[in-house]
Amino acid sequence: MIKNHINTTAETTHTVLSKDGTRISYLSIGSGPAVIIVPGALSFASEYTAFAHVLAEHFTVYTIERRGRGLSGPQGNDYSITKESEDVRALQRETGASFIVGHSFGGLIALEVARNNSALTKVAVYEPGVSIDGSIPAGWIPGYEKKLAEGKKLDAFVEFIRALNPQSSGKAPAWLLKRLLPLFMGSHELKRKLSLLHENLREHKEVARLNNSYEIYREITACVLLMYGGKDQATLAEGNMHRLTAVFSRAEVRKFPTLDHFGINEGSPREVAEAVSTYFLKREL
Repeated sequence: MIKNHINTTAETTHTVLSKDGTRISYLSIGSGPAVIIVPGALSFASEYTAFAHVLAEHFTVYTIERRGRGLSGPQGNDYSITKESEDVRALQRETGASFIVGHSFGGLIALEVARNNSALTKVAVYEPGVSIDGSIPAGWIPGYEKKLAEGKKLDAFVEFIRALNPQSSGKAPAWLLKRLLPLFMGSHELKRKLSLLHENLREHKEVARLNNSYEIYREITACVLLMYGGKDQATLAEGNMHRLTAVFSRAEVRKFPTLDHFGINEGSPREVAEAVSTYFLKREL
């Protein structure tokens, strides 16, 4: 049973060197078996603090600050998901972590890290950025890239939002979204998102490149918890969810009916963290 107490310990910041010498920052909190959290696109490690605090009731939690963010080094011109995987593996060696949690693009990284990685025993991913038959659209990339080159960051961001959310914000005209975003998100959050647009572009180019490569995750020997929100099916359709689940040798699926794509870090971090904790603490037969 999951205990319901509040972890009041503050996160501390540390760094580790990746394989190519890039300095990677990470946050640490809690005590117990080591868990690594890999944030999604357009996100910073600090956005997973509430989630990490709940996990820290049972684990030592390490939230990586991915390349191009905060105190971590830049993505670099030779950026690839291999670089991201090397960053996480460096942190894994540093901490001895056998558990990993990934969200969205961070979920894709977590699955890549878990390939042929016997040191990982359990993986939990929330709506991982795995594209199957183009389930994560890429047609927006040329227009987005052009707007970035012209210095039109807000226009680029709107293009991305409309493309990834065709059933909701995708129906609104671009001019209206440009006016509403500062009101809905707040100026501080919007500024943070806009600061990561170039990183977001490189990351989604990797998602597009890896489209339909999900069969490679048969190389994962760890137990996998695949989580998704039932409120928003645009990001990962249930049919593709089943296709992804089928490649894992040992997998469980958990649906959160009232949560959307951001349920893990914005919607209900405690609910998702308690499910992950239960899964990690469960003894496998």
